[in-house]
Amino acid sequence: MFPQIAAASAAGVGVSRVRLPSGPWVLLLDFLDQRFPGVGRPVWASRMRQGKVGDAQGGVLGVDAPFIAGQLVHYYRELPYETPIPFAAAIVFCDEHLLVADKPHFLPTLPAGRYVEECLLVRLRRDTGLDQLVPLHRLDRGTAGLVMFSVNDNSRASYSALFSARRIVKVYEALAPLLPNAKFPLQRSSRVVAGEPFFRMAEVEGAANAQTSIELIEAQGDIGRYRLRPLTGRKHQLRLHMAALGMPILNDRWYPQLLAEAEDDYARPLKLLARALSFIDPVTSESRTFESQLHL
Repeated sequence: MFPQIAAASAAGVGVSRVRLPSGPWVLLLDFLDQRFPGVGRPVWASRMRQGKVGDAQGGVLGVDAPFIAGQLVHYYRELPYETPIPFAAAIVFCDEHLLVADKPHFLPTLPAGRYVEECLLVRLRRDTGLDQLVPLHRLDRGTAGLVMFSVNDNSRASYSALFSARRIVKVYEALAPLLPNAKFPLQRSSRVVAGEPFFRMAEVEGAANAQTSIELIEAQGDIGRYRLRPLTGRKHQLRLHMAALGMPILNDRWYPQLLAEAEDDYARPLKLLARALSFIDPVTSESRTFESQLHL
C-alpha cells in the first residue's frame, strides 16, 4: 500500500476504489475527469502527482498512467476541514467478534454529508486499529447511546441476523412533556412511511408497520422520563410516535415540526438515549445485556 493510502487507513478513513470499465479513454486521468466531474481534472492531476492514486498492488499511478480496463484503482479523497465534535465515545465491550460503543449526542454513526472523520465508525477504527469494524445498526446523529459493531467477517452475518429477526431487545429513555390523563404503559401502533422532505418520516393510514411500548419512569414538574421499547425498527419511529401522542421528545428539531436548519446547540441535545441492548449471543450462546453509561 502506498504511503498516502496507508495514512488514510491509519486515520480510520476508508480508501475509495473504482474498477475501470471498458471505454475509449487513453489515460486514467481522462477517465477520472469524466467519471467524477465534480472533482475536476486539475484536482485529479494534483492528487496523482502527490501519489494519492494507486493500483491494487500498492503502486502509484501518475498523470501519465494509461487507462487499463478492469484495473482496480485506489484513491484517497481529500477531505475538507471538519470542526471536531467535542464529545467522546466510550467502548463498553469488545471481544474478537463484537464491539459495543456508547455514542454521544451530535456524533454520526457513519460518514455522511459533511461528516467523514467526525463520525463514530472512523473514530473507533482509528482508536482501536480495527479496520474491519462494521456497524450492525445505527443511531441518528442526535441520539446518544449504544451501538453494536461487528469485528469479525466470519461471524458478522450471525449478529446481523439478530436485528433482521428482531431477536434483540432495545430499551431507550427519553425526556418529554407529561401527557395529561394518560395511562401507562401504553402502545403506539401506526403505519410509518417516508415523508417530506425526504429525511423525515410520517404516519399514514394503513396497516401498522411500527409499534412502540411506552412507560413513564418518573415525573419532574411537567416533564416525564420515559422508557421506550421499539417492537419494530422503523426510521425515526420513537421520535415520530412520541410527537404523534402529543409528547414530543425535548429538543427535537424535526418532530412534530421541522425547524429551520441551524448550527448545533451543544447545550440542547435531543433527549433520547439508547439505554440497553439484550440478546442471546449467536456465537457463544451467552445471555448478554449492555447498558449505556450516559444520562439524560
